[in-house]
Amino acid sequence: MTPTAPDTARGAGVPGTRRRSPDPVAPRTYRPGPAYAAPALLAYLAVRLTGLLFLTVWAHRRHHGVWPVLATHWDADWYLGIADHGYARSLGTAFDANNLAFFPLYPVLVKAVAAVTPGSRATTGLCLAVAASFAAAWGIFAVGDRLHGRRTGVLLTVLWAALPVGLVQWMGYTESLFTACAAWALYAVLARHWITAGVLASLAGLTRPTGVAVAAAVVVAALLALRRRPVPPRAVAAVFLAPLGWCGYVGWVGLRLHRWDGYFAVQRLWHNEWDGGAETLRRFRELLGRDSTPELFLVVVTVTLLVSVVLYGLSLADRQPVALLVFTGVLLVIVLGSGGVYFPRARFLLPGFPLLLPVALHLHRASRRFRALALAAAVLAGAYCGAYMSLVWPSAP
Repeated sequence: MTPTAPDTARGAGVPGTRRRSPDPVAPRTYRPGPAYAAPALLAYLAVRLTGLLFLTVWAHRRHHGVWPVLATHWDADWYLGIADHGYARSLGTAFDANNLAFFPLYPVLVKAVAAVTPGSRATTGLCLAVAASFAAAWGIFAVGDRLHGRRTGVLLTVLWAALPVGLVQWMGYTESLFTACAAWALYAVLARHWITAGVLASLAGLTRPTGVAVAAAVVVAALLALRRRPVPPRAVAAVFLAPLGWCGYVGWVGLRLHRWDGYFAVQRLWHNEWDGGAETLRRFRELLGRDSTPELFLVVVTVTLLVSVVLYGLSLADRQPVALLVFTGVLLVIVLGSGGVYFPRARFLLPGFPLLLPVALHLHRASRRFRALALAAAVLAGAYCGAYMSLVWPSAP
């Protein structure tokens, strides 16, 4: 359904100004229908096709196939294995070998859809990821538009599409599905649709370990809403619904392995333990101070982490709604505080799209020429980094 009033009437059509964020629990009749979101979705498609074209040309020059890179390598292979054979029944002792570390929603969807559609499960998984990326882009636009108007929503979507690891959005990974759940859960919080927010947060918790960040955002926002009188009963329901997915899977792994800390034992076998950021700081010092010829992709990861911290500070200064701040804050704490592998951490932050809001707002106020140059540079840099990550970097993105 299209909006009931034009964009300028909603206070977002005047360059150089910024509308104050609305009350996150204020009701509104506006719905971000597909026709209204079309500019953002078309822009998203254009950015991702640019990245895909860049990857295809580079892969052709290296005599490398594109489809295997997108559909079957690294984590995609683990999810396809779960769809084919299910989960392990014991903990084992081998490092980086237990598939219970991977959450179930995406492989379950792959198996279910593949059962009623032609083609391989790898093709099904890739198609699901691409479809989820458009749902994520739509949700990101909806959040940006609700807070600051249509143009900011489009800019936020383009920036998310052009991230250095944005190619992962069109790979057989869970980032797109998780971002879609997170974005629409946050939008539901802003629109005071508490049951929807709780259900989507629960689905996010079944998709990735960082689903706990979405659950925390919904729970905190719902608890704050409970201070209102009369108490909204649906907000009470959201408090209980939001963590169900994450807690349910972690509890199920514990039962399967016959130990209360089963899931965390699996994570230890993947070298993922909490160290308060000691490993992150060590890698910062090593890459920025000691290594005279650091690997390009690791530099990109390091810069992404540092910029994300700065953007979170700007988000606090902009007084973003509490749900967005809790989501990105918990996400950053998890990613920066982990003692696990370093190189995928830029990908782990891919769902943290609210961190891009300060940049989108700055571009909204900038001149048309600066905005065009900045976006073109971001798109080209993202296309190059995505192809480099897939074809040159020897490990998982």
